[in-house]
Amino acid sequence: MKQQKVLVAGASGYLGRHVVKEFAERGYSVRALVRNPEKLAAEGENLEPAVADLVDEVLTGDATDLSTLKGATKGVDIVFSCMGLTKPQGNITNEQVDHLGNRALLEDALSNGVKKFIYVSVFNAEKTHDVEVVSAHERFVEDLKSSSMPHTVIRPTGFFSDMGMFFSMARSGHMFLLGEGTNRVNPIHGADLAAICVDAAEKDVPEIPAGGPDTYTFNETVTLAFEALGKKPWITHVPMWIGDAALFVTGLVNKPLAGVMSFAIAVSSLDSVAPAKGTRHLKDFYRELAAKD
Repeated sequence: MKQQKVLVAGASGYLGRHVVKEFAERGYSVRALVRNPEKLAAEGENLEPAVADLVDEVLTGDATDLSTLKGATKGVDIVFSCMGLTKPQGNITNEQVDHLGNRALLEDALSNGVKKFIYVSVFNAEKTHDVEVVSAHERFVEDLKSSSMPHTVIRPTGFFSDMGMFFSMARSGHMFLLGEGTNRVNPIHGADLAAICVDAAEKDVPEIPAGGPDTYTFNETVTLAFEALGKKPWITHVPMWIGDAALFVTGLVNKPLAGVMSFAIAVSSLDSVAPAKGTRHLKDFYRELAAKD
């Protein structure tokens, strides 16, 4: 049987590395699409694995320069993309990366006879569609659904790497949390989500919502971080109206940063609990991060 080849777009990110590892361990040939190949060689700050030795090909490309994506899918059976803008970068927009960059990959995949396209969007998109980070993802989802390409859209609640940001703030001994912190979330470990993503390559399922095995309030996720660090929890709750005001002012001077802030505000005001999958626990993840300190 011919070895299947997969293109992993966003291969140097938190989820991307876990997906590269999962595909490689299941016998796929992996082509990694990244902006900075050097990132593949070292463990990430949230314990994502070094995967340079697991990829068969490395392709350097940038979603803001669509010409670098042309031909990326040639000879590929499956495209997996978690390529997206995760933090403000100058004047780069979510439209450029999350929507247009992925659309360019889709067009390339269609022209090269790719058999399936797997894309990672967000959970609760219908409740946060007015947030640009989400709407850019969903504009591509609509492109994907309206194409002739067989596809699966993965919808995670949030990654353990997102919780890693809470951990980083807890290191200082004091955490500012937007809202009352009573909204609930079941984040998922990158390795658990990677297994779901690779399973999707082998099944015919159009959409998969996914969360981790444990559900916590935001207050509880922060408290777990303090406990892993051996610190007494010190949490200051910031009223939502202050977040909204800060977002308005930021939007006047820094739209990319405002985009990230708007998503943070949105997820701080609603529950994000998807069907529980995976076996890895947030408490253990925090302990592993604390052991590195």
